[in-house]
Amino acid sequence: MTEVRPQPSSLQEVLEADLEELRRRGLQRRLLPTDATRIDVCSNDYLGLARDPRVVEAAITALRQHGAGGRASRLLGGDTAAHRQLEQVAAEWLECDATLFHASGYQANLGVLTTLVARGDQVFSDAGNHASLIDGCRLSGTRVQVFRHRDPEHLQELLCRSPLGQRRWIVTESIFSMDGDLAPLVELLSVARRHHAWLIVDEAHAVGLLGPQGRGAWAAAGLAPRDPHLAARIVTGGKALGGTGALVAAPEAVIRTLVHRARPFIYSTATSAATAAALHAAIAIVREDSTLRQRPLQLAARLAKRIGGPRPDAAIVPVVLGAEQEAVGCAEKLREGGFEAHAVRPPTVPVGTSRVRIACHAALEEADVDRLVALLPRVGPLPASPKRRAKTLVVAGTDTEIGKTVVSALVVIAARLVGQPRYWKPVQTGTDRDVETVTALASATPQELSDSFAEYPLPASPHEAAADAGASIDPEQLRAHWRRWESEHPDELRIAELAGGLLVPYTNHFTQIDLLQTLRPSLLLVARSGLGTLNHTLLSLEALRARRLEPRALVLVGPPHPSNRRTLAAMGQLRVFELPRFETLNQSALEGWIQENPDFPEIFRP
Repeated sequence: MTEVRPQPSSLQEVLEADLEELRRRGLQRRLLPTDATRIDVCSNDYLGLARDPRVVEAAITALRQHGAGGRASRLLGGDTAAHRQLEQVAAEWLECDATLFHASGYQANLGVLTTLVARGDQVFSDAGNHASLIDGCRLSGTRVQVFRHRDPEHLQELLCRSPLGQRRWIVTESIFSMDGDLAPLVELLSVARRHHAWLIVDEAHAVGLLGPQGRGAWAAAGLAPRDPHLAARIVTGGKALGGTGALVAAPEAVIRTLVHRARPFIYSTATSAATAAALHAAIAIVREDSTLRQRPLQLAARLAKRIGGPRPDAAIVPVVLGAEQEAVGCAEKLREGGFEAHAVRPPTVPVGTSRVRIACHAALEEADVDRLVALLPRVGPLPASPKRRAKTLVVAGTDTEIGKTVVSALVVIAARLVGQPRYWKPVQTGTDRDVETVTALASATPQELSDSFAEYPLPASPHEAAADAGASIDPEQLRAHWRRWESEHPDELRIAELAGGLLVPYTNHFTQIDLLQTLRPSLLLVARSGLGTLNHTLLSLEALRARRLEPRALVLVGPPHPSNRRTLAAMGQLRVFELPRFETLNQSALEGWIQENPDFPEIFRP
């Protein structure tokens, strides 16, 4: 049982505890001033245009003419001739109807997604997308489905399973910011055409480097800039163009809609005219200087080959090291060797893929690359897109006493068909211990079971049961215990069964769904088959999806109810299984059910 722990006395104490946990896990961040004596292999100034005299002079001229600041939003006095000229030359360069200048790529992505995507639409987002795209999808307020990184086939599967009659949006980067790999734009466009979807493409790390006149990966692929299935491209000014801000390149109707409805654009102070003028000058250089554009690509290819990595698609060479501390140590070694480099760790990249991200610049010399090779470890190919089994599967319910423990036993049996199971009930309330039920129904061995984090004799919600026992549940301790449980059983199929429904509280301010939101495991939702299940189940799905938690399947427990099953499969847009009330409930009955439902073990796969 957990001990009673005093409540934190101040916000300072709460935040310091969180920061200490980040430090312990090797995830603490700090601002490091750029050291001009080191060689920059960290920033995204691929072409060195941030310090190019032509770009700097254009900004100075605009500063003298228009002043230092944007002064107001573009709609309320912040618009200048420099902004209009940039948008016009950018539209000509990118061969699109029009462009709209925003203060940052993050703001542009939020503006596009929250404006074009409406509630009830469907969004399909690449698993490797940048945080700004992820946040824009979330804030759109509609359902978001994530397809495996650079996997058009998986995207196709998701679209085929999605209901017709709703607008569909496919969201991707063209060159991904952390792995530096290229999206399969031709294939994605083909899928979009077949399924009447629109593409939104973030070209941040491609424009200025790839394609004719540096117009980006879309142009490099030979795709039409005005294809009717291309809704928008986002062209960031803070990468190869050496400035800041971002342009949305799109059909005229999209640009006019953004001016009318994009809140990040409408309610932000305009970027300065100096910024717009600097980007205008940078575009002119990029369009004309193919040698400059090719230089970072050649150096990145040279570096990747020397350290054993795959050939880069642009100027980013990821050195994937795995553990957080290894990435930090590698970055420190590079800085000691005279290079400006930093470690990239979760949540920016997935757990287990911490890295040093090398950005090759046009100003690098071959000798600099040779020195980098001497300081970097040899690496293999990038990890493949994750198609492995789900490692932690949570059995969650719409209510209490609906059969979660029977389903958990079923999952343990199914897990043995594809791996080694490990069952855990984090918080047990009541004297009927669920671990004993799972042991009886699945013949679970001690090696397949874990001790609970906390057990309380009162058959009530966890917070009431804990209070009755003179204790309390500390969410931070529970989260830490959960992560430790996962790390102690890395090669097993971990199965955790929650107590009661999703919104059952651990404390007055922390529920089970809050825990799931922070840990983000895979989910199997369990509900009753009969009366009342439509409302309870759809409400549970709505609560999960509002937190970007998507169940792998739904299990309806009780007498078969074909109408409810069909309705939940259609409205819930997920796979539904029915588990009857067996006359004799034992391991043989559950094994027989799995034989009749051979696709059930697929819940452990993507």
